[in-house]
Parts: sequence; structure tokens; C-alpha cells
Amino acid sequence: MDNDFFIEINHTQHNHDKERICGDIFLTDKVVEENRRIAVLSDGMGHGVKANVLATLTAKMALNFTREHRDPAKTAETIIKTLPVCSVRKVSYSTFAIFDIESDGKVSILEYENPQCIITRGGVIFEPEWQCLLLDLKDNDRKELMYCSFYAKKEDRIIVFSDGVVQSGLGSEKFPFGWPREDIIEYVLDLIDRTPNISATQLSSKIVSRSNMHDNYKPKDDITCGVIYFRDPRKMLLCSGPPYEIEKDSEYAKTVKNYKGKKVLCGGTTADIIAKELKRKISDDLVFEDFELPPISHMEGIDLITEGILTLSKVYAILKKFDNKTILGNGPADLIIKMFFESDTIDFIIGTRINIAHQDPNLPLDLEIRRTVIKKIARILEVKFFKEVSIRYI
Repeated sequence: MDNDFFIEINHTQHNHDKERICGDIFLTDKVVEENRRIAVLSDGMGHGVKANVLATLTAKMALNFTREHRDPAKTAETIIKTLPVCSVRKVSYSTFAIFDIESDGKVSILEYENPQCIITRGGVIFEPEWQCLLLDLKDNDRKELMYCSFYAKKEDRIIVFSDGVVQSGLGSEKFPFGWPREDIIEYVLDLIDRTPNISATQLSSKIVSRSNMHDNYKPKDDITCGVIYFRDPRKMLLCSGPPYEIEKDSEYAKTVKNYKGKKVLCGGTTADIIAKELKRKISDDLVFEDFELPPISHMEGIDLITEGILTLSKVYAILKKFDNKTILGNGPADLIIKMFFESDTIDFIIGTRINIAHQDPNLPLDLEIRRTVIKKIARILEVKFFKEVSIRYI
């Protein structure tokens, strides 16, 4: 993607009441060699395992066909012909919406029987020129697809959701016919007006929470909302370990001082070096938010200071198992992960001087050296959370 904006893609889901598996699927992919991003939302008919299997099949086909630059109509036709059809309702067992974002900012959207997405620009609704594509299938079966393309601008947002949002509150006194599209639009625009920098995660979460509330917290359908947000990149720097050569300490500190973004120091030695070179004081927090780790510390101009290898090892352990049911606390490792999630570009600077403390045979056998842990964290951030990551050794 060009340097004008960063693309944040995230989603929030809530299962049908008493179901352990969601019948909606939201998938994203990054085509690195073409600098493209693809997102797909698929809603399987009904709920539970059967809906999940059909939605997963649909979403994966849509993702793979789009990655291969197939014609949108052909992509839809192949998917629709592959899906089984409900013998009673005579409709496909799964709907979908596909978003293909190219390196020059061109966005192509293809929707099949999914609630029409909402696009905001400059605090108002942006309406691209939608086309209705007709597919003539066998037995005089005709399917309608909605397609559009446009060039995104900074601060544009695309909000896509499943039937669980528009049908929330269905049959209630306030929403006898569900949550009207115009009311959803009003809610979205109000949120953006009150919080202009609201993240994709926060916006999708609020829409899903409101839908869940409409159903008295017992959803009658799976609820999914995905948000694509075009904005300035948010950067974060994490430094851990002293430089190999003591002469590099001043360069290390200067890099930290001049960095434009959030700054985290992991390790007492690292913090001491930065404090000494920048002539700043470190104050220690005496509150234990996580009894497995030492408390955090504070320094002017630094967003977070934690212990080193133990904290980083726990960061990796949490990220490895992280899913939409994971709840983060306020411990040092949790705070680092929260900052990761709030950032788009994450830069690591890793000192390569050996810390004798880590060679102590009395320390746990699974305690890994700093570089190995950082590499694992970086890999998860790239692959699982689609972050831009760089590692520099000093």
C-alpha cells in the first residue's frame, strides 16, 4: 500500500445465544508481493456448526479466487454453484461480501445477499456507483450481485455486517422490524463524530455490543461486524537489551528520543542506559498488577518500562494463544500487547550484549534468550495480526 495511509482491518463477533461456534466467518489476507489486502465476510444460514462450515467454505473460496484476480462475476458464480441450496427457501446456504484493496488505494466490493456495507467519508455517508450484476444460472435461476469500485481517501471507513446486526431487536417494541439501516448509519456517524480516531476494533465492537443489547443480550442470530479504516499509521518502538558496544549507548538513546510514536523499554539495563544518556530519572511503580512479573516503571518521554526477558516471554505466551475470548489485564505483558494492537508499525531494537543474569542455571529451563523471543513475537504480529514489523540489532 502506498505511504499515504495505513489500512486497519478488524472485526468483532457474538455468537447466537447458547451456541459455542459462530455461523459467521470474517477472513483477511495480505498479498505481500502485490501489496494488496483482501477481506471477506460470510454468513452461513442458521447458526452453529453447520452454518460455520458453510460460511468457512464460502469465505475461503472467496479469498482464494480474489487473490487470483478472477472476474468478480465468475468468482460469485463459482461460489454460488458450489454451495448447496436450501430445499425450502430455495436460497444459498451462505451469503458473502468481498473487499479487494489494491496498492494504489483502489477498493473493489462484491456483495451477495449480504446487508449493504456502509462507507463513510468526511463525517458523512459516501455512496459509490453500485452496479447490479445478474447471474443466469440453470433452471431460470437468476442471482443479483452488487458491485462497486472507488479510490479510498484517508479517514475513509467501510463498515460491513451480517444479518445479526440488521435483525437485532426483531419483534421488540422498539425495533419490530429489526435495526433499520438509517438508524445504524446515524449510530455510526455519531460515534465517529464523538471519537474521530475510533479504531476499527472499537467501532466494530460498539456496533456488535449495541446489536446484542437490542436482543436483550440473548442474540437470535450470529452477530458480526467488520471495519476497514484508512488512516495515518500508528508507530511503536520496543527496545530491549544493551548495545553490543558501550560506545553505541548514546546512539541508542538518541534513536529512542527522536522516534515518532509510542516507546517501550523492556529491561532494567536498557532503561538505565536511556535514563543516563538522556539525563532523566526512573520512578518505580510499587503496584503488582501481575504477580508473575515485576511492576512497571516510569520515565519522561517513555510510554512504558518493564522488566525484560520474563515479560517478553509472557507477551509471546499470551499472543500465541490469543483469540476473541482472551481478556487482557493491566499487567506489564498485557500493557505491551495492548500497545501492539493499537499500533500498525512495530519497530524492535535489540541490544546484543550478553546479559550475565540470563546465564544463571538456576533460572527456569524454558527461559529463552531475548533475540529468540523477539523473533517469535515479531512472527506472530506479522502473520496473525497483520502488523508491519522490523527488527534491528545493535
